[in-house]
Order: sequence, then C-alpha cells, then structure tokens
Amino acid sequence: MARVRKTFGVRRVGHTGTLDPFASGLLVVLVGRVTRLARFIEGQDKTYLATAELGVSTDTDDRTGQVAGGSPRPVSDAELAEALAALTGTQLQRPPAFSARHVEGRRSYQLARQGVMVDLPPTEVEVHALELVSRSGNLVTLRARVSRGTYVRALARDLGQRLGTGAHLTELRRERIGDLDVGEATPLAELSRETPLRPAAGLLAHLPAAELAPADAVAVRHGRAVPWTGAAAPAVTLHAEGRLLGVAQAAGDELRPVIVLEDPA
Repeated sequence: MARVRKTFGVRRVGHTGTLDPFASGLLVVLVGRVTRLARFIEGQDKTYLATAELGVSTDTDDRTGQVAGGSPRPVSDAELAEALAALTGTQLQRPPAFSARHVEGRRSYQLARQGVMVDLPPTEVEVHALELVSRSGNLVTLRARVSRGTYVRALARDLGQRLGTGAHLTELRRERIGDLDVGEATPLAELSRETPLRPAAGLLAHLPAAELAPADAVAVRHGRAVPWTGAAAPAVTLHAEGRLLGVAQAAGDELRPVIVLEDPA
C-alpha cells in the first residue's frame, strides 16, 4: 500500500483481500474514494492455482509451519479424484488456527504464535470447482474456484485428511477475483505514475446497473432516493453520462444511495 501511495501521490488506498505471505497473484488495489467499493468486489468468487504436498501436515496448513504429522503412502489417481469430488460443493470448513479470524478480540494467528491453538468453529463455504491440473508423486497442483471466506490451506489440509495421509499447501497463486484476471494486472515492480488505473465501473460489472437521468443524478449526489422499476437488489450501480456515481440498494420502487462517489455540484 505504501508503494501505491507514493507512486500516485494519494493517501487513501485500500485493497480487497490480502494474500498469505508465501502466496502470489492478484491483489485488487483501490485508490481515493473508490476504496469505499471494496466490499462489493471482495465478496466475489476467487480462483486459485494451488500445489499441495500429500503425506506431510503442518501446524499452519502450509509450508511456513512446523511439521505436525502425516502418513506418506501411495495414493492412486482414482482415490485422489474421489477425494477432490468430495471437497466440491457447499460445506462446513474449519479455518486454520493461523488465520485472521477474531477470538475474543484477538486474531487467531496471534494466539497460535503464542502457543495457544484455538479450535475455530467451522463456517459454511462453497467450492464451486476443484480440478486436478497436474501431479508429480506426492505433489498435486489444483485449480480451485471458491466463495468468499474459503481457505485454500484448509482445502489442502482436508484433502490430506480424506486420503488418510495428511497434506499441506506448498504454493498458492490467486488468478481471479470475479471477472478480474491476474493476466491483466500490473506487476508491482512495474508500477509507475503512468500506469493507467482501471475505471471503477469495470470493477462492479457483476452488479445490476441503472443509468440515471440528469435530475436523478443530482438527487443521488445529494444522497436522495430516486425512482426504480427494476427488481429488488442489495446493490445496484448508479451511472450518469458514462460515469459511476455510486451504489444503491433497490427496495420497492426506489433506489436508495448507499455510497456516493461524487460531491454535489
């Protein structure tokens, strides 16, 4: 974040979800008032390319932790395919002890680093797709498309448990957040003041949209509701003259502004 602030000369910078220290890939960075849109972006499905090592478990569920067990044995392709299928769909997932979940006002990883391993309650997640990309002995590379809040480290752990071997994550790369692809991102090392910023409207293309008449655009800038004939929706983007004005909640026959990006004229 400090690099972005310095490069563009702005103070207000945010993101839509950090990556584990050993991971790489897509990080969506928001600048200025657009930071207020983070919650509408981070809730989208995410796609990861992940490599897990079967036969070894760690206390962090990834390569940064201490070995905590494992039972190496040959695993057939059929066994692996069956286990991956079982981990696809809606399920209750237990977050890793080394995670950012709150426990009585503290982060779980802070307690874990002090030797207090908290058994976090499971949360409902959805694994939309989990496919085998390649395999080399006990190293299996997977592509996972998952809902918000899903820990890919926990998927590796649970895969090892289903196979009876134990497992941990060795590599992780975030490829997509919704329709945003890492292939279209700018590497941090290449970031400069000339780097074009993506229009905010393109970040919310997954939401329904409303094109406002000039009078309604003025009302929205003042935080007032405007007429709506579409379906009810928790979030609708508001546009006028090709610009994104904000986001509203569609309720009944009106759009109630939730976020307004432009000041009144």
